[in-house]
Amino acid sequence: MNIFRTKIKENKITYINISEVSILGQKFELKIAYKNIKIAELNFENKDIKVVLPSKYKNKNIANILNIILNKMYTQIAKKEVEEVMEKIRAKLKFAPEDYRISYIIDKMAICNKQREIIINPYIMKYDRQTIEYIILHEYCHLKYKTHSKGFWKLIKKAMPKYERFECVA
Repeated sequence: MNIFRTKIKENKITYINISEVSILGQKFELKIAYKNIKIAELNFENKDIKVVLPSKYKNKNIANILNIILNKMYTQIAKKEVEEVMEKIRAKLKFAPEDYRISYIIDKMAICNKQREIIINPYIMKYDRQTIEYIILHEYCHLKYKTHSKGFWKLIKKAMPKYERFECVA
């Protein structure tokens, strides 16, 4: 996580700019504040993600806490966004996976496993909607073709004619 700090006072709360976070291809400033509360709070405001942490974390290394908070945030966004993309691709291709789930995967944005289940990394929500659609389409096509055969690429091209510009993210 790229950490830099700038203090900004808003509504009697001093926020510290921590880093920039991408959501659906848009950049947001991640701002942290500390308050006498028990549970962390996260709010979106304009182009800011404001996280208020309990005061007990003030002088601690908060990288792990922020990772947990961001993981939960991306998972919540993914629940809505992925459902819409899955339905859109199912309508285009006329088939669907046995199941799908949103779960953290190391070094991948999505996979199609041997049980014909698509697993989607919640961090896919960093990308814009077209890129997300391509990544999920790519895994859908693995339901029919296990390898990147000619048939696989033909199916991708049928569903997304200009897929090449997204190829580096899948």
